[in-house]
Amino acid sequence: QVQLVESGGGLVQAGGSLRLSCVASGSIFSINTMGWSRQAPGKQRELVGTVTRAGNTNYADSVKGRFTISRDNAKNTVYLQMNSLEPEDTAVYYCNMMVLSARSFALVDYWGQGTQVTVSS
Repeated sequence: QVQLVESGGGLVQAGGSLRLSCVASGSIFSINTMGWSRQAPGKQRELVGTVTRAGNTNYADSVKGRFTISRDNAKNTVYLQMNSLEPEDTAVYYCNMMVLSARSFALVDYWGQGTQVTVSS
């Protein structure tokens, strides 16, 4: 079993910055793609961005130029640096990781529990 734990959410004023972290632990052989998604009240969950094991990134148009995803493979951790935050960025942010299990060698998509980000105007 693998657990993902997010941290770094909170309340920030528009124009401010936050950095989210997500750490994976458990029966891990390796981790392929890592990503961040978000879900605002009354809206569907949307992909924020992804980062491959090689470090290649992909972002939603709404966050390009403001958000940066990075990872530390040695620490099984993915980060989301959020700058120039807007009230529209208010949402619960979730990380996910494609984990190759050390026990079964099955590739499983694990998700964190979510962390609230609130941007005030």
